[in-house]
Order: sequence, then structure tokens, then C-alpha cells
Amino acid sequence: MSYAITRFNRRLGKVLSRHRLVEDEAIDDAIQEVGENGSVTKVLVESGTLEENELLGVLAMETGIAPIDLDRLQLEENPCMELREKTARSCRVLPISKSGDVLTVAIADPNDIVQIDEVRNVTRCQVQLVLACDFRIEAELDRMFSDGRKEIEEVLEDYGDLELELQDNSDETDGIQELSFEGDESPVVKIVNHVIYQALRERASDIHVEPQERTLRIRYRCDGVLREIPAPPPKLRASIISRIKIMSGLDIAERRVPQDGKFQLRIDGRQVDFRVSTLPTVHGEKVVLRILDSTSLALSLETLGFEDKALKDIRDAITSSFGMMLVTGPTGSGKSTTLYSCVNEVLSPTENITTVEDPVEYQIEGVVQVPVNVKRGLTFSRALRAILRQDPDTVMIGEIRDLETAEIAIKAALTGHRVFSTLHTNDAPSTVVRLVDMGIDPFLVASATQCIAAQRLSRRLCEDCKREAGPLPARRLEALGFLPEEADGAKLWEPVGCSRCQGGYRGRFALLETMPMNDDLSRAVVEGGSALTIKEIALEQGMVTLRRAGLLNALRGKTSLEEILRVTQGD
Repeated sequence: MSYAITRFNRRLGKVLSRHRLVEDEAIDDAIQEVGENGSVTKVLVESGTLEENELLGVLAMETGIAPIDLDRLQLEENPCMELREKTARSCRVLPISKSGDVLTVAIADPNDIVQIDEVRNVTRCQVQLVLACDFRIEAELDRMFSDGRKEIEEVLEDYGDLELELQDNSDETDGIQELSFEGDESPVVKIVNHVIYQALRERASDIHVEPQERTLRIRYRCDGVLREIPAPPPKLRASIISRIKIMSGLDIAERRVPQDGKFQLRIDGRQVDFRVSTLPTVHGEKVVLRILDSTSLALSLETLGFEDKALKDIRDAITSSFGMMLVTGPTGSGKSTTLYSCVNEVLSPTENITTVEDPVEYQIEGVVQVPVNVKRGLTFSRALRAILRQDPDTVMIGEIRDLETAEIAIKAALTGHRVFSTLHTNDAPSTVVRLVDMGIDPFLVASATQCIAAQRLSRRLCEDCKREAGPLPARRLEALGFLPEEADGAKLWEPVGCSRCQGGYRGRFALLETMPMNDDLSRAVVEGGSALTIKEIALEQGMVTLRRAGLLNALRGKTSLEEILRVTQGD
């Protein structure tokens, strides 16, 4: 190696002398200064004796090979895994890109045929050369093949020490493994701990780990909106995903099919559950972690922010001795939280309350909770049949997904049981039509249902930075759903953003549209009325729609009009 470097330095000196870029004395002094293993180019460029662009231009003329500006490239990871660090350094080449069987490498000495042949043999690729200075190639190799520890320490230095405990949920052991930012742990463990800790601190509901072509994007879902955080070193992306899979008890060797897992962490004396899902993508596996922090669960109906009428309708339904109450809405609209709050409301030592869920998201003291396990044959319908033989007073079903589950839930509601469940529909009136479409007799739907509630979650304006929004034309406000007397001089607020919030919002509250079943609505359902007909009857009887509930909260300054239009779009 030293002989090859010395030979290159002398050959380079002759080129510089021939083109009169540098005096011969300066070249000799530089060669003598660097010895056998140093870079003459680096000495001359850093001393100001030679311009890097001039050197590359001359070498391009001499060799007929195009130069490359490494400052314009983002070489985060090795594009050719066959070209390992040892070979790249010994041959003094920097892998730039790979397309099919053509590998482009930057090289300082294109006359070194032996080294070029070595790269060609190792990679089994056609090698395309571009020119770069030797010291710049060395610096890029240092960055490409570093372990990322320095970058991670810089990211973590502002967060102090953190200790997490990983609870092993396997049946074979109850051991606890400690995870911390102290000691000689690998950079991967540190960065995963940091990502989880930050998510908990920012009260995120989900963590998205998404491999891109050359980067790893990590996003938190805070208050229902995804927000990107600073990315870890791209070279660690495969290791980070493997670390999460190990924590979740997943097969790290299986990357071609989706997997589901879970793990628990103890932090600051509280237990936090994580549900983990992997999905193969074109650039690797995407991982989503759902955070289930029971300490953030509001188990009181008053704290959910319902309108007075909605709160009364819910309480009337859940305190009835029998019947079914359904909460509907899209994924992430807070349906499970509302159901848990309803269960907590009727919780009593004198009653047998049983839930069947997929999976059990939060554990409630005094409630029998059954997790669905499809692999072992424990489906919603099978679990429900067994639960009804256990003398229950109240049954909570995580979700009605099929006709069989719906039929059992309806029959349970008609035979003296309270039944709470969820369904995926847009509003309360369309829920009735959905059950009929599933195959339930309209008479049974009308007889079993006590109340249907459609729900959305709206972000709450930050009280520290919100400001009054500019006036909007009354005609425009009326078109959005405001009453004429409300639209005239309406005072609305808008987000600003400060250090205590996320873009002007902090926390969320629920919007609820409740439709208690009465004689008029039951008659319309039995007669096969459409969702529109049922909605008209409910509105005549005072139903507050999701949009109307949102507008009322916008007038109170609780949220912005923009946010209400976002979450109630199409309602």
C-alpha cells in the first residue's frame, strides 16, 4: 500500500509540474512532509498552494475520466454490499452508485490497474470510474463505514440518562431486561430507547419507522397527526428495525411477510404496552408501534368533552338493564376509550362485566377481559358464546366484524344483557343500515339497540398561544353550518404554535353524535328506511351532528374552524 501511495504522489507531482500548477520545490516539500502514506494533494490543497477544482480538471484532461463533486452527493450507505470496507480502503475507491451490474466508483489514481481489477473481481460488476481527490475519498469512506456512535451521541446528549425496563411477556420466563443510555450498549439500543422515550414524553399514540431508499424516516402520531422527527444515521436502519423486532419477539430473519408482536416497558414506575406491526415494502420493513399507556386513559365520561345532550344519551343507554350501545367511527377516533369509560361507569362489585377484545388494550381492575386469539381458534363469536354461559351482566365487544358476531350481540342484548361494542361507519344513522346490510333483521336491530354514537377526535387549541382569527363573511359561516345569529359577529380562534404545543394544538377532545333509539326511529328502521330518512327523523328529535358539535366548540374557542372542517369532512 505504501509503495502504491508513494508512486501515486510522485506521478501526481509530475502532472502538476508539467501543467505548471505548483512549483517543483513545493511538490518536493509536500512529498517529503507526508512520507510514504500521506496525501500530497491534501497538503497542497489545505495550504492554499493548489485549488481542488484545478487539480481535478487537469487529471480529467490527462486521463479522459470525468471528475465528481463529492460535496453534492449524500452517500449515506454503501450502494454495493459486495465491496466491503477493507477492500474499498485498500483499493482507495469510493462506491458511488450501482445500476444493474454497473458499479460507479470514485478513484484518485485511475492508472492503478491492479486495484481496479481487484474491485471488478470482488464485486463482479463492470466498473465505471469518476475522479476525486484521495483525501476526500478517505474522508467519505470514514463516514460511510463508521458505526454511527458519534452521530447518536450527539443526538442523545441533550436528553440525559434514561433507564427503561423491558418486560418479557413469554410464558417461559418472567425476567426483566434493563435498557438504558448508560454503559457500553450498542448505538442501536441507544437510538431505539431514545425514540421510544421521546414518543412517551410527547404523548404520541403511534411510532412509524419507515425505510426510504437511502434514509430511515421516523414519525410520531401526536394528537392524531403524524410529525417527522430527526432521522437516525441511515446506515443503522436495518439494525434499528431488527432491534424492535427482537424486543417484540418477532422473527428477525423473516422479512417477506407481515408480523405482529408486542412488548412492555416500565418507565418511571408505570407500565406501558406496545403493539408492533411489520409490513414488507420495496425498501425494507416498515414498523409501526402502537403505544398503549394506561396512565393517559381517561376513564371518566366527563373528561371526554361530550356535549350535554350526548352525555345524557350515553348515560341513559348504559344504565339501562339491557340493550346494545354502539360507538362508531374510523380507526383512531377514540371509540375504545369511550367504551372503556362506559365500562368504568357501570363497574360495580355486584355485577359481572366481561369484555372480548382484539387485543386487550387496557387492563381494568374488576373486569374480566378476554383476548381474541384467531390462531388458536378463539374468535369474537366463539368467545362471545362462552362468555354468555358465564352469567354476565355487561358484555363489551371490541368490534363487530361479521354477521355471526352481530347476531350473538343482538341476541345477548335482547335476553337481558347490556352490550357495548364498536362498528366502522361514518355516522349514527348509517350504522342501522350497516347492520341490516350485514344480514340482521331490521326488527331485531330496532328492538336491541338503545343508542348509537358516532365519534371523532378534534385537536384542542393551545391556551398559551391561540389568537383570534380574522372575520369571515356571515354567508360563508352559515354555509358551513352556523346558525344566522351565530354567524353574525362570530368570534373564532386559530392556532399559532409555541414551545408548549405541537403547531398550536395541545391535546384532543371527543365530538359525539348520539342517536337514542325511540319509537319513531324504530318504526323507520323496521319499515326499511334509508340512512337519510333515519337521519331526518333524528334531526327533528334534536340530534346534534358531528359537524354541529364541532362548530359549537369552535365558537367556544376550544378548537379552530379549520380543525373542525378537517375532522368532520363529509359529515
